[in-house]
Amino acid sequence: MTARPHAAAAGGDHGDLPDVNVWLALAVQEHPHHAAARQYWANGAAARLHFCRVTMLGLVRLLTQPRLMGPAALDATAAVAHYDRFAALPEVGFAAEPADTSAAMRRYVGAGLPARLITDAYLAAFAAAGGLRLVTFDRDFGRFEGLHLLRLSPANIGVRS
Repeated sequence: MTARPHAAAAGGDHGDLPDVNVWLALAVQEHPHHAAARQYWANGAAARLHFCRVTMLGLVRLLTQPRLMGPAALDATAAVAHYDRFAALPEVGFAAEPADTSAAMRRYVGAGLPARLITDAYLAAFAAAGGLRLVTFDRDFGRFEGLHLLRLSPANIGVRS
């Protein structure tokens, strides 16, 4: 991935928090959503994009998974180096957990939230508390009220409902 020549669209107040699925699609040329992720990177991303610890670790973990990556699976050192290449770009940063993340997560984890969405609730809370736009291919984030969300479509860039 190379630095973008310009920042295109406005994201959240403080930039974008791409979900792991967006970082993975950007990282892996063979990923089925790679073209849509590249279009977002070039034309729809905020001036500043952020990793948090969950998205950083998620990307590294997925890059090392043979069931997902097949023979292209990386060892842990190479996967961390892949993250480091993103982190070295001038428009990419690492965001510390905002102070109000726990309170926001408690609101999102209300009764009835399936266990499989706990990490999504955390990412939504992180983005909301940090004034970030969450960017994802995942429809499940639409359930988190008040979240500034950009849901990418594999076929074209845009917000879906």
